[in-house]
Amino acid sequence: MRIESDPKLDFKDVLIRPKRSTLGSRSEVDIKRHFDFKWSGQSFDGVPIMAANMDGVGTLSMARAFHKQGDGLGVCLTKHYSVDQLVDFFTSDAADSAWYSVGIAERDMEKLEAVLKKLPSENINKLCIDVANGYSERFGDFLKTMREKYPNKTIMAGNVVTGEMTEELILCGADIVKVGIGPGSVCTTRKMTGVGYPQLSATIECADAAHGLGGLVCADGGCTVPGDIAKAFGAGADFVMLGGMLAGHDQCEGEIVATETGQKFCTFYGMSSDTAMERHSGGVAEYRASEGKTVRVRHRGDVNDRTMQDILGGLRSTCTYVGATQLKELSKRTTFIMVGQQINNVFGES
Repeated sequence: MRIESDPKLDFKDVLIRPKRSTLGSRSEVDIKRHFDFKWSGQSFDGVPIMAANMDGVGTLSMARAFHKQGDGLGVCLTKHYSVDQLVDFFTSDAADSAWYSVGIAERDMEKLEAVLKKLPSENINKLCIDVANGYSERFGDFLKTMREKYPNKTIMAGNVVTGEMTEELILCGADIVKVGIGPGSVCTTRKMTGVGYPQLSATIECADAAHGLGGLVCADGGCTVPGDIAKAFGAGADFVMLGGMLAGHDQCEGEIVATETGQKFCTFYGMSSDTAMERHSGGVAEYRASEGKTVRVRHRGDVNDRTMQDILGGLRSTCTYVGATQLKELSKRTTFIMVGQQINNVFGES
């Protein structure tokens, strides 16, 4: 047993210090990025924000809405669509916005192979290999196999929260490493297991490790307001993945329930919750516990009506406050200042 005493920070523990800026308007800020992926040889041009592969967020409807918006926003599709649904979707133009999500179970690979047999290989060129615990040897071996099998596909893999495992996954073949254990609004992993890592510090440390090897990171979870997204990019994230911030919209493909007062709500749940496991696996297996919760979120209409405007507008505004004309400059121009309780934790009560 050992204890690390240096501070580890979440988004709520810091603010970004403003700096002198020559920008006259938010409209002058370019929030698109260009990336060349280390292993696949592919590239990305667009706004590096994506929807998480969760029921009610990583939906085909969300991918179509993002494609319509035209900013290059991405969607990691939930794993639970049928082969026919996926084949139909990946023959459409909206597939440009989508990542195919796959787990490491045999049934996940069987479905992927069934879909690929019905499509030209290039129709699916982005894979997200998603597990809750990216630290297992089995996961690393699976990633190596996938890289050997699909050398020309961009692969995002995770989740991890430390630099050394980020490096391991990149060396195993990941173009992007997904960072985050337990920060999501409907994730209870930290409560159920005691395992986790504050998301801002995890992003900083994993980004530093990845960039040293020519890889990239995606900060997954913990963003509740547009300012958190800006903090994630300021911390070095190349991509940011959102769950709860995109829940509750028309594109959730879930049931919308109206109360007696006329208010409308949608159900949103973690993918390790009782709700998800009852829906997709017939219940919680006897050897495990639920590590997610189910909540009601207010129905918010079309995701492109206001939500994405607030998110992208907030990000542009952050850049003007620190003088970053392009999103890629934000991390270089970011100085975080600790606020509130964290100052007391580090320096003691005044």
